[in-house]
Amino acid sequence: VFSIWASLLALPASAITFQTPLEHVEWSVEGDRFECRLAQPVQGFGQGEFVRRAGEGPTFRLQAQEAWLSRGSATLLAAAAPWRAGQGDINLGIVLVPANSHALYASPLQAGRLLTGLLEGRGPLIRHRTNEGDRLEVRIMPARFSDAYQRYLECTASLLPYNFDQLKQTRIAFVDTNMVLSESATERLKAIVDYLKEDPTVNKIEVDGHSDSWGNRLSNREISRQRALTVKQYFLDQGT
Repeated sequence: VFSIWASLLALPASAITFQTPLEHVEWSVEGDRFECRLAQPVQGFGQGEFVRRAGEGPTFRLQAQEAWLSRGSATLLAAAAPWRAGQGDINLGIVLVPANSHALYASPLQAGRLLTGLLEGRGPLIRHRTNEGDRLEVRIMPARFSDAYQRYLECTASLLPYNFDQLKQTRIAFVDTNMVLSESATERLKAIVDYLKEDPTVNKIEVDGHSDSWGNRLSNREISRQRALTVKQYFLDQGT
């Protein structure tokens, strides 16, 4: 009896697995000059998608429709396609699932390696546990990837060089009391102008001038004012 019981304990627990049947695999590409998305729905689970914002590298997100994901760390792999016998999986490390979240996020480095893997026939595979403690596997299939990836690249090629978060706290440096904008300062201000032309939701620019602690308070206040006016005049000259 003992030997039979021991054998039963040694049996691996079955996993709850989600993957879209090969004949139903679809990739979608959407985006604009601010963000591009490359996504595949996972039947019965949710969606896996690559997201690239302007000025940033790609990230990968696995979004569940229900509370399948327990809090903690999941294992991320670039897994060989079932029809590619002999091709090994690549372990890409751990991704964290926050508490009370229906999603997990891979790092830009992991996302880049996943995209490379998809081009080689390896799809993202996430191994985790459900909130009830059952083993969970979610697989993104690499089928029909190449054409969608080309459309995704076309989208990313038109992204702006910066996003709002990267521009909203821009600092412009001046040399001594010189009120002439440097080449690097002009390039940064031009990036803001280009962004404003694309994003009609931004309707206000706040310019605040500063100086260092040298000199007296009145002269420093005037320097600060002149620096702010120089930046303001640049925006006015650009029609913003």
